[in-house]
Amino acid sequence: MAREDSSQFAPSWFVAYENGNNQGREQRLRAFVRLWVAFMRARVFIALVLLALQIFMVVTGTGGPDWLVLLTAIHLTAALVVLYAWRPMDQGKPIQAQWLLTIGVDVVVFALLQFFQVGAINYTPLFALPVLLASILGPLMLALATAATVTLYLLAEALVSAPLFSDIATSKLLQAGLAGTGFFLVAVLANQLAIRLAREEALAASSQAVARTQAQVNELVIESLSVGVLVVDPHGVVRNANPAAQIMLMGEAYPQAAKLLLSARPSWGHLSDLVSETFVLGQALETETTIDNDDRPSQRLHARTRLTSRAGRGTGLCVLFLEDLREVEARVRTEKLASMGRMSAAVAHEIRNPLSAITQANALLDEEVKEASQKQLTRMIEQNAQRLSRIVDDILNVARAQPVRGDGSTPSLPLDAMVRQIALDWQRQNPARGVLGVHLHAPAAVVEFDPEHMRRLLVNLLDNALRHATGKASSIRVVTQPSGSDHSKLSVWSDGQPLEASVMRHLFEPFFSSESRSSGLGLYICRELCERYGAQIAYQRVRLDQQEGNEFFVSIPNGRAGHHLPVQQNLSYPGSESRPFSTRFSPTLSGDPPLATG
Repeated sequence: MAREDSSQFAPSWFVAYENGNNQGREQRLRAFVRLWVAFMRARVFIALVLLALQIFMVVTGTGGPDWLVLLTAIHLTAALVVLYAWRPMDQGKPIQAQWLLTIGVDVVVFALLQFFQVGAINYTPLFALPVLLASILGPLMLALATAATVTLYLLAEALVSAPLFSDIATSKLLQAGLAGTGFFLVAVLANQLAIRLAREEALAASSQAVARTQAQVNELVIESLSVGVLVVDPHGVVRNANPAAQIMLMGEAYPQAAKLLLSARPSWGHLSDLVSETFVLGQALETETTIDNDDRPSQRLHARTRLTSRAGRGTGLCVLFLEDLREVEARVRTEKLASMGRMSAAVAHEIRNPLSAITQANALLDEEVKEASQKQLTRMIEQNAQRLSRIVDDILNVARAQPVRGDGSTPSLPLDAMVRQIALDWQRQNPARGVLGVHLHAPAAVVEFDPEHMRRLLVNLLDNALRHATGKASSIRVVTQPSGSDHSKLSVWSDGQPLEASVMRHLFEPFFSSESRSSGLGLYICRELCERYGAQIAYQRVRLDQQEGNEFFVSIPNGRAGHHLPVQQNLSYPGSESRPFSTRFSPTLSGDPPLATG
């Protein structure tokens, strides 16, 4: 109730927009300008009619004094000046000169015409214009003041024009009182009606803005869906389609402007029949179908329909949802692999104890045997036991929660020297002579990373690159370079074939691999290790030396300069000969297998 009372006595009906946002203020300003121009044009029209009337009366000798022509001409000039030369001001402000030159001029001109009139012409109805102008464009107090001024003038004019207490004076006073009462009623009612209309307009504008925003949100959601969405009318014409549906139907050749018929192609016949049957039965249907494409592989789709509600006598539309069965099957496989991964973690935990017993027994047996053939057998057992141990560790590291180290104990390492030594050790253990090129461009970069975890990260990326590279010279590149002022970039590039879209979506998921003999944990472990140290790993297809290839790059935050590890640190790959590296290194590694450095 308090809110309603405060709005009732608001200084202007335009305050209905004041409590809104910027859009509400703009709407208020546009509405005010429209009304202002309409009233000013009405003033110009009335002033023009009055000027023509006074000229006619002077010519015919039936009017009042000749100077009334000059008065109406001045009135017309003032109305034109206000219409074309003055900018409408905000009516929430106090009364200013602009109001005096509009309402005040009108009241004075109409009063002089009424007082000096000759004949039966009555100018009293003209006072309704300034009263309406003040009521609709101004505050209620200004409207009441204008009505009071007009009423007082009419009463004074009635007293002056006839003897006091005569029948004529009484009739004129009664007429003036009734006219004044009408002006007061017009002022109050017009002001309240304007307030109500402005409030409804503001509410409509707000609802329209909310509806537009909701429509934009719906469009964004539909466009980002991987499920195809088609809006089809009863004639089989596609009214709208999201990008996923466009790619499923026609790939990149979907006509954006032209209408599309589901019956236009034989391969879409099942979809057209499904939509037609949906309209006939009036209920939702679903089926599985295959779309044969000339330039693309065939697609197996799961199609389902929904009918929109019918408004009045109009016919509703059919919404056709298309889902690629390959993606559905891929999600099912991913869920199965995730479940198998959890089971594998439990199995790996149980394997560790007998594996340790096998390793210890093999070590004791190796001490007893002397023959070379038996030694070879014990070495084979040891190598395979180490391989099994690494696999078990990988599976358990995936399942085991390992929080980020926040105690400041993470060592700071020189990036280039560390990458050089890891790449050298990896090359010793793999048939990669001449295949690997190392390009180090961040000699001052120091990163906070555990050396064993950095070795594991880079070795996993190199193993992955070796599986997909062509094997030509420099088909694998390791590059380090600064990335901004507080990050360094480590990238592993290979000249392999582009990855399929279905593979790219699951690159860093656990137990996902495009190869049957891979555990699918390498890239997932890389991502987990990067997140542990605030680094980010990603994939992109880039061109290097006029040749396209696959690049996995890691953005690593720089560490504290001057607090890196001591000069010597063992970063050898398991099974290779251990070799320390120094923070003072030259562009070439004498005595080691050649690496292409840059």
